[in-house]
Amino acid sequence: MAYEINNTQKEFKEIYSIISFHRSRAYQAVNTEIILTNWEIGKYVSNKIRNSDWGTGVVNKLVEYLKEQQPDLKGYNRRTIYRMVQFYETYSSPEFVSIGLTQMDVAKNNQSIIMSNELTQFEKDGEILKLLVLINWSSHLEILSGCKLDEERIFYILLAYNEKLYVKELRRQIDSGVYERSLLGETKQSPKLKESYPLANQLFKDSYMVDFLNLPDVHSEKSLQQGLVEQMKKFILDLGRDFIFMGNEYRLQVGMTDYKVDLLFYHRGLQCLVAMELKTTKFKPEYMGQLDFYLEALDRDVRKENENPSIGILLCKSTNSEAVEYSLSRSLSPTMVAEYKQKLIPKEVLRKHLREYYEGMINTLEEE
Repeated sequence: MAYEINNTQKEFKEIYSIISFHRSRAYQAVNTEIILTNWEIGKYVSNKIRNSDWGTGVVNKLVEYLKEQQPDLKGYNRRTIYRMVQFYETYSSPEFVSIGLTQMDVAKNNQSIIMSNELTQFEKDGEILKLLVLINWSSHLEILSGCKLDEERIFYILLAYNEKLYVKELRRQIDSGVYERSLLGETKQSPKLKESYPLANQLFKDSYMVDFLNLPDVHSEKSLQQGLVEQMKKFILDLGRDFIFMGNEYRLQVGMTDYKVDLLFYHRGLQCLVAMELKTTKFKPEYMGQLDFYLEALDRDVRKENENPSIGILLCKSTNSEAVEYSLSRSLSPTMVAEYKQKLIPKEVLRKHLREYYEGMINTLEEE
């Protein structure tokens, strides 16, 4: 009887997976048509304006005409028409297309995106449209409003796709300057982490935003831990969607003594446990010994046979790059050190640092 129940449940799951699969395909098909419609309208109107066939008042007349033809037709006012024009002109520029196609090749090689081959009828537009249909129109509007660089726009298109971000979540990622932080941050990882997990540099960050906790300047590790647990959904968003939260103060018993890992996660992509230790002070070399000990205990007593070696993240209030480098250089464990930021750094400040960073690189190259 138990076998029959289990077998029936398995069959039910298979039917549910069929429904989910085709619903997802239907949603993607609808989204694709919306993106293609807006692209074609933007292209048509852009060409008319560029060739001086249409003056400034023609778009208003177009809107009125569409309302007359179909009174219940929504989403085609003057503002949205010009957004479609912006959408087409931004994403059809030679610079964007060149960078976009390069990034698509990289992403496909890393198996981080699955491209549709159903857009070949759009001739030269087809390849770049494969990238654009990965996300919905509302997400594109957020990216167009919040991003200035082509590289930045492509970064957030792929981020929204890979992390399955809702519009509000995408907006927060843009506002918090994830793109700028990813370029400025030099992830502090041990040689063992880089060797064991070559993609770790793409999955882990140099700093994490905890502005949503509203912590006072002086706070305890307990209040930081409790705040992160209570707001775990937002913290996971900054970590990455492949993280699964397993518990806080996760108990480890070594000998007759109990130890507690501040936060324990499981990473689906890397198939390994990820231990995070929280420190409300500046990085100290002795913190690494504690983290190494926890990783050894996790690998011996918690890790399953099919799972990879555990990773450790030491999250400190601030770090000293030289001290971190010294501490990690001889570490035999896959570990990294990161900072947490209590206040959202204005994007303009991040962009200023980014410009200075690039200028410094250029000056170094010229000197050489």
